[in-house]
Amino acid sequence: MEDGGTRRPDGDGGGGVRATLAGLTTRGRSFLAAGVAAAVCAYVLGQGDLLRVGLLLGVLPLACAAVLHRTRHRVAGGRRLAPARVPAAGEARVHLRVENVSRLPTGLLMLQDRVPYVLGPRPRFVLDRVEPGGRREVSYRVRSDLRGRYPLGPLQLRLTDPFGMCELTRSFSAEDTLTVVPRVEALPPVPLSGESQGRGDGLRRALALAGDDDVIPRGYRHGDDLRRVHWRSTARHGELMVRREEQPRRARCTVLLDTRRTAFEGAGPDSAFEWAVAGAASVLVHMLERGFSVRLLTDTGASVPGEGADGFTTGGGADTAGLLMDTLAVVGHSDHTGLSRAHDALRGGSGGLLVAFFGDLDEEQAAVAATLRHRGGGAIAFVLDRAEWRGEPAPATAPDGDGEPPRLLREAGWTVVGVPRGTPLAELWRRADRERGGLTPAAGEDGR
Repeated sequence: MEDGGTRRPDGDGGGGVRATLAGLTTRGRSFLAAGVAAAVCAYVLGQGDLLRVGLLLGVLPLACAAVLHRTRHRVAGGRRLAPARVPAAGEARVHLRVENVSRLPTGLLMLQDRVPYVLGPRPRFVLDRVEPGGRREVSYRVRSDLRGRYPLGPLQLRLTDPFGMCELTRSFSAEDTLTVVPRVEALPPVPLSGESQGRGDGLRRALALAGDDDVIPRGYRHGDDLRRVHWRSTARHGELMVRREEQPRRARCTVLLDTRRTAFEGAGPDSAFEWAVAGAASVLVHMLERGFSVRLLTDTGASVPGEGADGFTTGGGADTAGLLMDTLAVVGHSDHTGLSRAHDALRGGSGGLLVAFFGDLDEEQAAVAATLRHRGGGAIAFVLDRAEWRGEPAPATAPDGDGEPPRLLREAGWTVVGVPRGTPLAELWRRADRERGGLTPAAGEDGR
């Protein structure tokens, strides 16, 4: 999270004087009871000195409670999370700040921040006296092996007076969120044939080899460079005409993630589904770094909203990657049993590279998956077999992923890579490149 700023406790924490008196400790209650008893005895026995002792014993805890009641409204706090987005098994540090904005020093302060159990034990801190205008900062670390969005807070502050007569607990309203995203594996820069940094080289070469007659001019606009004036068109139209600026097309890549519950077994950081999610994240980041416009699609037909046409992202900055990672941080299993919705989402698309992470495929779903590939576009399928990930031996009739479903995909033009348990994605990425000889369409094909 960004800096949580300075926050004051909410409300009154239970209602004025009654809540303050309820915060008296055993010592405070004992002093108050002793004072009342001494005052009663002084009245019965007519002892003035005993009455003064009783008043002192009774007033002391009440005075401490009154001071503490005022002080609790003068203590501000904040939280800062750095970073707010971490990969699975990564650590983030949470910084807590408490500031005394009153003119009186505080007593002993005890801080407690509420965190989900998956992030670790609940942090507790004890702070000594904070002087007027003083500030104290403490920090703790959180870590999770599981993806997700985890709330942090609210921060609870327990105040005590120097005599230990009263103790009040206050809660701050600010809550922050730690986003644990999938681990991203660096992929080797395999040659993407026909593409350079995600741009269509074929289009650039065609423009470079074109003659003047092939140039499509437009009217002159204020601010255009006069060196781009096309004099032949200017003479023909009777007004200044300039050459159009070159608009190189960005290559496109769609990453399809199979989330069907029936296609995966097991749970936890080392499960097949978590491997598929991490693989999709790695490919998305890799293609963004290469300058591609990317789109994340699931078997439900849902995709991450992109600012470009057809849901594709048009930028490769940190915001784009962050949006994709945030989506993958919370993606879970779907109850769909087929890939028909993904087929509908991809139908009529504009081609480009398709990288799919499939769970267990039967022949029916393999036939549907075979139709997802665009004509003229590359298609890579990473297929995770449930029997392989359960540790069962592969059937003799289908060694190394050569069963009927992979065969159907290969016949449709897919590059199929079986995913054995424990194999790094970088190695499988190289294998896919070797089998296909390049992951994207060759020069002259549609690179979008």
